[in-house]
Amino acid sequence: MAERPPGGPGAPGTAGAGRGHGTGAAGARRGHAAAVTGVGLFTPAGADAATTWETVRAGKATAVLEERDGLRHLACRAPGLPGDLGRAVTARRPDRSALLALVAAREALADAGLDPAGWDGARVGVVAGIGAGGVLTFEAQREVLRADGPGDMSPFAVPGALPNAVAGQLAVEFGIRGPSTAVTTACAAGATAIGVALDLLALGRCDIVLAGGAEASLSPFYIAGFDRLRALSHRFDDPAGGLRPFDRDRDGFVMAEGAGFLVLERPADAAARGAGTRALITGYGATSDAHHVVAPRPDGSGLTAAVRVALAEAGLVPGDVDLVNAHGTGTPRGDAVEAAVLAALLPHRPPVTSTKGVTGHLLGAAGAVEAALTVLSLAEQTVPPTANFAEPGEGIDLDVPTTARGSRLRTALSTSVGFGGHNAALVITTP
Repeated sequence: MAERPPGGPGAPGTAGAGRGHGTGAAGARRGHAAAVTGVGLFTPAGADAATTWETVRAGKATAVLEERDGLRHLACRAPGLPGDLGRAVTARRPDRSALLALVAAREALADAGLDPAGWDGARVGVVAGIGAGGVLTFEAQREVLRADGPGDMSPFAVPGALPNAVAGQLAVEFGIRGPSTAVTTACAAGATAIGVALDLLALGRCDIVLAGGAEASLSPFYIAGFDRLRALSHRFDDPAGGLRPFDRDRDGFVMAEGAGFLVLERPADAAARGAGTRALITGYGATSDAHHVVAPRPDGSGLTAAVRVALAEAGLVPGDVDLVNAHGTGTPRGDAVEAAVLAALLPHRPPVTSTKGVTGHLLGAAGAVEAALTVLSLAEQTVPPTANFAEPGEGIDLDVPTTARGSRLRTALSTSVGFGGHNAALVITTP
């Protein structure tokens, strides 16, 4: 992990040349930001945050071609798990999604300088975004039931398959006795989890929140299901080039697994214990399209509203945005709608990146992983490239860097969209 700078290049919301400065009423309503004091990542791009960031900054795609269970598909898989996964894991045999989460959460807590053995667990919360739940556990135990009968099923089959398994497992492992919450808003879940964590801090219900997302759904059911929706890339002759955000030749996304977690605290609390602050989460917006269970609202009004709410809550205006980490899944329709929203909202054309070109689409974990990468972008003052972007698709008018770009970054926007019409936007600023 790169050394943290002692301070950002400017206070959040300080107007630059030719920029406005907002005073949104929603920002006054929350009253304070959340400090990001720890970052943890376990993704196809790396087994920790530093390695993931280096791979993303290099624009090195991780997708490979797989053929199993009668399916031919592209996938981005996380690296091998470490050998020591703790007492809770060996005792309870959780789903793979919980194992991925545990690795990322451990790194986040260590990065924040927190030792769970010494904290007041009643003042700590965990919010975990999840898309599919423990689908690998469900499928494996369903096969045991079919082949061998109920007597051979694991007694932990149901706990492992439940969507709250990740949050519950982290609470057990780290002695978290405050709110333990699972959030499931499809591919917006990771960002939604961070938004829920902001509220827990603002309401005084927690002093520390471990917030993020995890996903391990590279299963026959989900692969075949997404393929039937025509959502997946079929670039089998060029696996690494399969997921092409905003590109003219995009044909769908590549499924991925992994986890990302942030440690969030009130800035005054972080300062009081001498913790460094990587970034501030200053705004969150969430809306529903109320349009279709899969397709985004064609006019993008739901996503537009989420971004406007997040900026107002941060006390900022669109012109303050220096960087966008877009949802950018590489689907023809989704990218077109998101690009139109960003172009209309941000006419000053800040750089727009989609890190999914490297990591693949982590579904319920995507928003959390991308928020973490946005924090690292601000810390490094670097815009990571969008892998596989060569020529913009029809009607897409965005500044999409194809190589890492040094830039003066103070305010970033991270957007997430999920099936069911879920929209989430996070405003992240330098400390």
